[in-house]
Amino acid sequence: MGVFVFLPLVLPLTAWPIARLAEHHLHPRSATRLLTAIAVVLAACSTLCLALLMVVGTAQLPGNPLPDGWSDPEVRAALPYDEVAGKVAIPALLGALAGCASITWHHFHVWRVARRALVSLPDRTVAVLPDDAAFAFALPGRRDRIVVSTGMLAELDGPERRALFAHERAHLDARHHRFLLAARLAACANPFLRPLYASVAYTTERWADEEAASVTGSRRGVARAVAKAALVRVSAPGRALAHFAAAGPVPRRVAALLAPGPAASRRPPVFTAAGLAVWGAAAGTAASALSSANSAITLFFVLKAATPL
Repeated sequence: MGVFVFLPLVLPLTAWPIARLAEHHLHPRSATRLLTAIAVVLAACSTLCLALLMVVGTAQLPGNPLPDGWSDPEVRAALPYDEVAGKVAIPALLGALAGCASITWHHFHVWRVARRALVSLPDRTVAVLPDDAAFAFALPGRRDRIVVSTGMLAELDGPERRALFAHERAHLDARHHRFLLAARLAACANPFLRPLYASVAYTTERWADEEAASVTGSRRGVARAVAKAALVRVSAPGRALAHFAAAGPVPRRVAALLAPGPAASRRPPVFTAAGLAVWGAAAGTAASALSSANSAITLFFVLKAATPL
């Protein structure tokens, strides 16, 4: 198993350059999909290696339920780094799993609370809540709904309201909540992936902004609506739901909308900063997958040989 088991724990650092460059040089749709895929693979590999280290560490603890042969000196010699790293991996993995479980529970709890709050309203695609506080968000489910308060509608004029509804509809159609949840779970599994989650949170909003601009035909109108909504918004139900005036770099979103639309090309030129960052992230992801597979296969055969029939 050797040092290869540690590589997936630190290889997420290779994805840091692409996190910011993808925001500027890739179409938001491509950036969201790429960053989410990289984050999920890197998180899965690092979690697998933590589990492998935990197996090695647990085998050395007295009273463990594992076969006695797994703690033999020959096994310990074939699987180095078990004295400290193996035992540290136990609380690290348990903490990561507990954090992911908490995030998943909170995600569905927010969804259930929001659904219950709309029970008394007509079953329509757009739910208008009589509330002076300004907010709007997309609520996915068996029947997707756009939730907006009367306070938000009062702050926007007709074109700006159309931009708002187009933005929220884009969140629902593209299932942005799934990208956000996957990236957030990945960041919980490996803290080195937090920059990717922050970038996914931004690119999903940019993706919805671009779709709204395409539907309304006015990039400037969407920019004005985003800026105005950000000035008057209050907290939405939580990060589990995508919402119009999402917290974050609103000035960057407005600046991007005031500039020409992003190119629809999925692949940046290789010999550019973005292209090199994409290849670097891809290489790091591939190395992480190979390292975790190598460690898993090595551990399997060593422990199989040490396990009595």
